[in-house]
Amino acid sequence: MALLRWLVTLVLLLGVAWLSPLRAQEAPRFVGAKACAACHPSETSLWKGSHHARAMQEATPATVLGDFNNASFTQFGIPTTFSRAGDRFVVRTEGPDGYPHEYDVAYTFGVDPLQQYLIRFPGGRLQALGIAWDARPKASGGQRWFGLYPEQRLRAGDRLHWTGRDQTWNYQCADCHTTDLRRNFDLATNAYATAFTDVDVACEACHGAGSVHVAWAEVRPKPPVPVTPGDRMGLANWLRPTDGGGWEMDVQTGIAHRTAPLASTEPDTCAPCHMRRKKLLDTPLVGAPLLDGYLPALLDPGYYFPDGQIDGEVFEYGSFVQSRMHQAGVTCSNCHEPHGLRLRVEGNAVCGQCHMAARFDSTAHHHHEPSGTGGQCVNCHMPTRTYMIVHDRHDHSLRVPRPDLSASLGTPNACTQCHADRPADWAARAVAAWYPAGRRTTSHFGAALQAGRTGAADAERLLDALILDAGQPPIARATALGLLRNRATGTSEAAVKAAITDPNPLVRAAVPRALPAAPGRSMVQGVAPLLNDRVRAVRVEAARALAGTEAQMTDPQRVALARGLRELLNAELVDADRSESHLNIGLLYLRLGQATQAEEAYQTALRLDPRFVPGMVNLADLDRMRGRDQEGAELLRRAIAIEPGNADAWHALGLTLVRQRNAADALQALRRANELAPGNPRYAYVYAVALNSAGMTKQAIAVLEQAHRQHPADRDVLLGLITIARDSGDPDAAQRYARDLVALTPSDPQARLLLEQLGRR
Repeated sequence: MALLRWLVTLVLLLGVAWLSPLRAQEAPRFVGAKACAACHPSETSLWKGSHHARAMQEATPATVLGDFNNASFTQFGIPTTFSRAGDRFVVRTEGPDGYPHEYDVAYTFGVDPLQQYLIRFPGGRLQALGIAWDARPKASGGQRWFGLYPEQRLRAGDRLHWTGRDQTWNYQCADCHTTDLRRNFDLATNAYATAFTDVDVACEACHGAGSVHVAWAEVRPKPPVPVTPGDRMGLANWLRPTDGGGWEMDVQTGIAHRTAPLASTEPDTCAPCHMRRKKLLDTPLVGAPLLDGYLPALLDPGYYFPDGQIDGEVFEYGSFVQSRMHQAGVTCSNCHEPHGLRLRVEGNAVCGQCHMAARFDSTAHHHHEPSGTGGQCVNCHMPTRTYMIVHDRHDHSLRVPRPDLSASLGTPNACTQCHADRPADWAARAVAAWYPAGRRTTSHFGAALQAGRTGAADAERLLDALILDAGQPPIARATALGLLRNRATGTSEAAVKAAITDPNPLVRAAVPRALPAAPGRSMVQGVAPLLNDRVRAVRVEAARALAGTEAQMTDPQRVALARGLRELLNAELVDADRSESHLNIGLLYLRLGQATQAEEAYQTALRLDPRFVPGMVNLADLDRMRGRDQEGAELLRRAIAIEPGNADAWHALGLTLVRQRNAADALQALRRANELAPGNPRYAYVYAVALNSAGMTKQAIAVLEQAHRQHPADRDVLLGLITIARDSGDPDAAQRYARDLVALTPSDPQARLLLEQLGRR
């Protein structure tokens, strides 16, 4: 016994000895930029003049650029005045009640080419004023006040009104304009206690929490000795490449290449603030794998054109990862000095670092006057799009101009952006003459994405091919998976299964988007392994898609799903201040069969924003499920009063009125939904069924034929045409539509059987 007690004591002592260094080394803490300046004066000097350092500043005479000398600005008949009261900067403008009030400016926001102003509101909110200062020189049209929404009369209560929820800094802007942000939102009181270490984008925003590095610097020998290989100097995020590679010029191609595949945290460090994304963690670690903390937006309509060019305000990441530069190992700091943010060198020389000037910076390559705009690399390969009225931003996909795609897909191109008086086919012919074997001779993923967006007859085939093509950008392949939903047949199974084991996590995270609303057992079993993926975004999206399919799972899969659902719920609660997140939570609970919790989530969404129409529409649908259509109809009418142009609300109201046997009003509501959303074939189908039921067969066929022209791959529309034509005594038309269905789905035995039955009749 004595020996046993001695062994236990020894083990405990050794355990303490082993654990003590871990306990002594606490997690890194943020220390603020001032702690870095003394040891890094040159970097600090560069940073102080950068947009990062001036991303957000306290409003002082030194930081405010706008004219506050009793200046005035009027828009839609609403006057706004800007004045000074000592060191206070005062704005008098329309407030949340629709009446004018005076507000003190708390912070400036940005410096060039415009500056916005933040104003304190109750509940710890900062609101971004919708009138900005044009900081450009007067000769360029600047030095003036202007409205950020010049074509919209935004009334108090509108989410885009400067006092509305979509202009709240704490959610919309704070993450990327401060360092070590803690949003600190209290759902119970609908209030913020937001805090940060630095008011701007400072050192630790990129290098991570600095306390361990500061401690390392304090004990480092003086004078410093060279850092040994592998010594990370206590930095939380080591930004230097760890692959040991470098850049070498290939004299044959005139293009440099890396001697080793890039291994660096830099792309994942810059991306969160230079992309559209959904946060999955409240405070993701700086430099951690991107999809462990964020889910990037894909190449969706409104964000990107089908060929991947920027459309909405999407910043740089989603474009850059499409580029050959990204695939070759180029990172942000190859072109931009990381502290001052200026280009490494000016003009074409920045491209000349990797592209031999004698070969590419020449008339033989660009076919323009070298000193003119057409001789500048960025004008052809990084065309701009204007955001916030005055801000021209370069598309970072670094693409070869493809005016031929403009002709076929309706996308913009750099050629006709300059030659605005010429059509795209003119530019396409010119490029073809210069480069007979150029890019126009190769396929582009834009054709598949456009087919998927428009519901073209060959959409499934093109999307499958794109998903399986590992040479295409992962963001395009991931987008194709989402477009496959509701279009996939058995022929897509190979593409979806291949994506499940794809080496790129963005592709794997998009697999659940391809699933139907109620996936069968085979698909559930195929996707279930993603619940154990090493990347958080993949697990979260898999859990979202597989919620409610527990009956088709094994016990270990159910355990993995439960874990994934917890991660998903936590990810949604990161944005607990947004009604959209509570709507998502409600939808999740509904899939899990928990109607009471779903209703609570919808009600929370409406408590945060009483004008949140999607919350009303989904709560009305829950009323339908509970047999409370009268309450649902009242809720939908209220939604339509708030947003008369909301097609979803009109469609839901129409279906409710059908159930209430109010055919006349139902028909009008369904017609309105179809008019407001002509691109939605489901709304056309339902409206046509209602027309046919009301005896208006001719009008029903006209609606479906128009929908079929717009969406030739929509099977429901074709089935509707077949059924109505058959039942109305037009067998020839029914057979014609059935042949279209067989051509669309040649492997579907039900389609062939239907055609045979119609032939026998």
